[in-house]
Amino acid sequence: MEKVDFRTISDTDEIDIFLETFKRHVGIKLPADYVSNSRIVGAFLHEKLVGGYMLVTSPPFRSMLFVPDSIKNWHSFFRNDSFDMMEVNGVWISPALKSAKLQFSFWTHILRDVFFCKKKYILLMRDARNKNVDHIHKLTNPVQIYTGRPWLTADHLSHNEVNICFTTRWKLILGFHRYWQEYRQRKVRERRWFDEVSYRRLERSDHHTPS
Repeated sequence: MEKVDFRTISDTDEIDIFLETFKRHVGIKLPADYVSNSRIVGAFLHEKLVGGYMLVTSPPFRSMLFVPDSIKNWHSFFRNDSFDMMEVNGVWISPALKSAKLQFSFWTHILRDVFFCKKKYILLMRDARNKNVDHIHKLTNPVQIYTGRPWLTADHLSHNEVNICFTTRWKLILGFHRYWQEYRQRKVRERRWFDEVSYRRLERSDHHTPS
């Protein structure tokens, strides 16, 4: 049975591989100083890196660089202590994690790591056009902070439009039933696809069998 193994990546060469793979999947190059302030977690399948994420548990937070000062000045969220916040970034998944079970393992591992960071607020950022990540974020019942063009471009590779929101540590846990429901729905779709493919193969086999 396939199993995803997770471990913190600290070796310089492995970090470079992680960042290059993230850039290839997402199209964004993360700054070196930001990366050095992060805990990088790699997901391995058959000892091959197939996904990962970064946990940033102290400021500065990359997502906040893209929020206009006008929003920061009036939004009540920015009255909170930034040391009560954390950020999840650098998330990518290889097509090798294609089954519902493997992907559920990946996302629940992120949830566990985030919970044990013991931060009250979790910052989430995505390319505003990425509907798959939007769907995942919505499972956490987030509060919107900003959607629009990045206010400050930290490097030459950035999204044209970003969506930045936050959720809380306890919302992540209380919403577990939504993640489980999503997993069950994925399993049903996966099974239907498998049955359909099997039926077509059987049909082609019968069609080519001499009578």
